[in-house]
Amino acid sequence: MSEDPIAEAHWDQMLTYFPQHQVVLVNEDDRALGRGYSLPTAWSGIPAELPDRGWDAALETGVANYLAGHPNNVVSAIEITLRPELRGQGLSRVILSAMKTAARAAGYQQLIAPVRPTLKARYPLTPMPEYITWTEADGSAPFDPWLRVHWRAGASIARVAPQSMTIPGSVAQWEHWTGMRFPASGRYAVPEALEPIEIDRAADRGLYVEPNVWMVHPL
Repeated sequence: MSEDPIAEAHWDQMLTYFPQHQVVLVNEDDRALGRGYSLPTAWSGIPAELPDRGWDAALETGVANYLAGHPNNVVSAIEITLRPELRGQGLSRVILSAMKTAARAAGYQQLIAPVRPTLKARYPLTPMPEYITWTEADGSAPFDPWLRVHWRAGASIARVAPQSMTIPGSVAQWEHWTGMRFPASGRYAVPEALEPIEIDRAADRGLYVEPNVWMVHPL
C-alpha cells in the first residue's frame, strides 16, 4: 500500500528530521538486511485517545510538530522491512528491539505502533475488532504473527485504528495497482489489502481505508 498520500508527503521529511530513530540491520559484510523506521509524535497517554487515523496520524503529527516547534512525547514505529528471503527468521524482532533502544536513548518512555497484522489480508471480510481477539490454539498469544511479535516483545493491544491509512484513486489507478478489473461499483477484495476497497464507477473513484492495531511498548 505504497500509494498513501501521507507517506508521499512526509516520508522523506521523517528521514531528514529524525535520523536517530531510523535503524538498519546489517550482516558482517555491511550488507543491509532490514530497516526500521520510527519518529517522535504526540499522544496523551490515554489508550482511547490514540488516533483513529493511526499510521497516517503518527507520521503527519510527528512531522507537523517538529516543523512548528511543538514537543513530541512518544515514539511511534512506522515500518519494519526485511529482505524477502530473510523473512521468518526472527530478524524483525531484532529490528524492533533496536527501534526501542533508539527511543529509550532519546529519552522516551514508550513506543507505540500502528501494527499492520500480516495475516489479516487472508480474512478481508472479518472486522478488525474481531480479528484481534483471535488467539493461537492454546489461547496463550495473538493469532496473527506480527501482533504476536509485538506482544512477545512486551507490547499490549490498546485499540483498533479504523482509518490508519487512506488511499484514494481513480478506477483506472486501482485497476493498475491491483492488476484487476472492476466492471461495476461495489466492494472488492484485492491482493494484500486488509479490507475490501470501495469502487464507485460513476464518480470514477476507488477508496481503500485500512485499519491497523495500536500496540504500546513500555520502555
